[in-house]
Amino acid sequence: MPGDLSDGRIVIVGASLAGLRAAETLRDEGFTGSLTIVGDEPSAPYDRPPLSKQVLLGKAPADTTALPMRRDPDAEWRLGVAATGVDPLEKRVMLADGESLPYDRLLIATGTRARPWPNRDEGSLDGVFTLRTSDEAGRLAERLAAGPERVLVIGAGFTGSEIASACRERGIEVTVAERGPAPLVGALGGTLAQLAAAMHRNHGVDLRTGVTVTALRGDGNGRFTGADLSDGSRVEADVCVVALGAVRNVEWLAESGLAAGPRGIACDAGCRAFNMYGIVTDDVFVAGDVSRFPHPLFGYQMLSLQHWGNAVEQAEVAAHNMVSPGPLRRPHLAVPTFWSTQFGLNIKSVGVPTYSDHVVIAQGSLEARRLAVVYGFQGRVTAAVTVDMAKSLDYYKHLIETAAPFPPPPGAADRAIAADVTIPSDVPDPSGLSHGPTVALTGYLPDRRLTVVQPTR
Repeated sequence: MPGDLSDGRIVIVGASLAGLRAAETLRDEGFTGSLTIVGDEPSAPYDRPPLSKQVLLGKAPADTTALPMRRDPDAEWRLGVAATGVDPLEKRVMLADGESLPYDRLLIATGTRARPWPNRDEGSLDGVFTLRTSDEAGRLAERLAAGPERVLVIGAGFTGSEIASACRERGIEVTVAERGPAPLVGALGGTLAQLAAAMHRNHGVDLRTGVTVTALRGDGNGRFTGADLSDGSRVEADVCVVALGAVRNVEWLAESGLAAGPRGIACDAGCRAFNMYGIVTDDVFVAGDVSRFPHPLFGYQMLSLQHWGNAVEQAEVAAHNMVSPGPLRRPHLAVPTFWSTQFGLNIKSVGVPTYSDHVVIAQGSLEARRLAVVYGFQGRVTAAVTVDMAKSLDYYKHLIETAAPFPPPPGAADRAIAADVTIPSDVPDPSGLSHGPTVALTGYLPDRRLTVVQPTR
């Protein structure tokens, strides 16, 4: 393949959104060689955002969320078999069924899985769920359709809040337990967290903040009946959904020599993976939720994203670079975007809200529940979040891309904004939360202890 990048063998590990879009783009870019896509789930690629929305509401069966193919990628699909390792010297991917796949270039797009309840016995009780896969969504939707008296949701991030919203829309009583001071505070900071908390309570959610769940309880026959909280109280419930964030699927790379750790796989802006000593590889690429990449708009810190749009855009950049010579490669510099619908509100964000020291309400108000909040860091705009005001988002995206001064200049704002009306963004320490941000700056801190080996001379 070194002589002709349009030919050879490419293996994609990860048969979800990023893997599929990368495969399609490889063919669009003229790749004519063999293409193999490996996925640990037996199903074809499917869309995940509807799982916590339409599927839980009973508006769509879990098995109807398949992703449309923009074109036939003409690939060999190895579904229902997990990758267990990579040999970078022999250039082979090892599979759980004992086979190995040779490659000239490898794309890792293994994404994330739901973080399980830490006590395995408690987490295996009948009635305890996580939500990440289509199968998990289908089982949870079936249980909600049966009409439980109360659902306990542990964690008030976006997934936990969307689950709580779906329960209330179905008329099910729901308790939400969150270690932090408010829902969504880890993703959006304190100002919008106030609105999120009000929305939960206004829609009848029993919201418990500043508490942890210390134990899940069963009836002695393996069925979940309730939970004990750190404040000494007990919640009686029929169903529990553990929404404690995501775990990146990197364990299978432990012996690969790549820079893979709990925060993801580090790569450069061109999606080329780093090895554990910070040397960029030229035959291993990364895309989607499992990646960490530097972004010049955010201090060149490593961004870790869990966004639908990022998975698509990064996969397309990775695929282009896999089959392009150096001078024609391009960077992945998209500004992060995210959206969520809950309790009748449409929340959309652009930029990195956690990369901020101050915020200002530029349009609308918390009282009206329709507003645009702009985030700034060291005097420039770094993010914006809108609630039922999405048309303004493109304007704020332009401010982020052009490093516009904060507070923002007159434009989409309802009024002139003075510097003294800004307030601290109140982004908490993630260690004090049950949920985490959907976009995080992970810096340059190593994820493992290294023994530095100096080259011999």
